[in-house]
Amino acid sequence: MTPKEKIILTGDRPTGRLHIGHYVGSLRRRVELQNSGQYDKIFVFEADAQALTDNIENPEKVRQNVIEVALDYLACGLDPQKSTLFIQSQIPELCELSFYFMDLVSVSRLQRNPTVKTEIQMRNFEASIPVGFFTYPISQASDITAFRATTVPAGVDQEPMIEQTREIVHKFNSIYGPTLVEPEILLPSNAACLRLPGTDGKAKMSKSLGNCIYLSDTAEDLRKKVMSMYTDPNHIRIEDPGSIEGNCVFTYLDAFSRPEHFAQYMPDYASLDELKAHYQRGGLGDVKVKKFLYAVLQEMLEPIRARRKEYEQDIEGVYETLKRGCDVARAEAAETLDMVRRSMKINYFEDTELIRQQAEMYKAVK
Repeated sequence: MTPKEKIILTGDRPTGRLHIGHYVGSLRRRVELQNSGQYDKIFVFEADAQALTDNIENPEKVRQNVIEVALDYLACGLDPQKSTLFIQSQIPELCELSFYFMDLVSVSRLQRNPTVKTEIQMRNFEASIPVGFFTYPISQASDITAFRATTVPAGVDQEPMIEQTREIVHKFNSIYGPTLVEPEILLPSNAACLRLPGTDGKAKMSKSLGNCIYLSDTAEDLRKKVMSMYTDPNHIRIEDPGSIEGNCVFTYLDAFSRPEHFAQYMPDYASLDELKAHYQRGGLGDVKVKKFLYAVLQEMLEPIRARRKEYEQDIEGVYETLKRGCDVARAEAAETLDMVRRSMKINYFEDTELIRQQAEMYKAVK
């Protein structure tokens, strides 16, 4: 690997189909970066092993959703010719890296990780938290460093995880010498895309909370979900002034609408700012705004939905794509693990100098 190599690593837990929060938070950006030609290697993986940390008694959920996530990846435009798509559990080298990294992180440091704290509360784990789930920041560090990633496109909720990885890399390199690469997080440029709320107005769009719009939703499912979205509860009559703060319909428009959408679907307004101003002073109903949002989302999701249908007709081919990706990914991870072992000087059988010195030492004892 040359120092100038730019490498992306990113992925998702296969616990269900991907939703528009995934798309706007990271997936859309991945496709753009893939097609930019600015990166030497791109790795996108399904974190099935991590998904099992809180689904260990329901492995079928993960097993069935590996194909769902793969279909969403391909439908959104991830190209196996440009990006390596693989499955985490098929790369055993990641477990060995995690094992070494555990000695570099304290329990108190993991407890301070805000993302871990939030996830524990959301799942009501408290004292019964599985060790594997608790140490997820360490396993994620092994995922990132195994592929020597320089860039990790992710949502803002992943910042503490990337910081943890940087700490591990820094400590490892300070002990054993320059070996691992410190990654940088690449956040969405649009503030509304940092953490898309659920359709119910809750802070996070989440499969487990049932407040998602999936990339594979039919046009009718999409319409129903948009028309039932949370808005301003005090905006009862059309003539009432409405609030856009915490109004997830407008948050979604911030994330997904473009200037050209107004000429096409809402010609009475020149921009989103005009639409917001009218809503805030009163005289604009929620239904009209929701219909506009539906048109915007439908335009975005229709081609994704169509491509997914095509890939669904060749499931064997999709698994073959994943298999080829796993072969490439494992070779890459094995190379990194070899570097780590050499740095730690636990490559005993390759260390001919160690063997020679010890042999001579014992011969001299005679």
